[in-house]
Amino acid sequence: MLRRQFVQWMTVFGAGSLATMPAADAKGTKTVTYRVKGLSGVTCAVGLDRMLQKQRGILWSQSSYPDGIIRIKFDPEEMPKKSLNAFT
Repeated sequence: MLRRQFVQWMTVFGAGSLATMPAADAKGTKTVTYRVKGLSGVTCAVGLDRMLQKQRGILWSQSSYPDGIIRIKFDPEEMPKKSLNAFT
């Protein structure tokens, strides 16, 4: 479910290539950064963050409307396997 929602949002916002590969953080969490095209305002960025933060395993997400990026910190151990494929 998360992967489908993520792909739908990224399709709407025209996500570009992966800006950085998943980086391992403390305690096994990972952070990924995506370039996003088409964020039309702060409301879009906030909506994307809220949708992602409701998902199991997502620790936080931070969208930047002016920069056109989103950073997502997640715990691979907590995420459903199907959802994890969207981030690896």
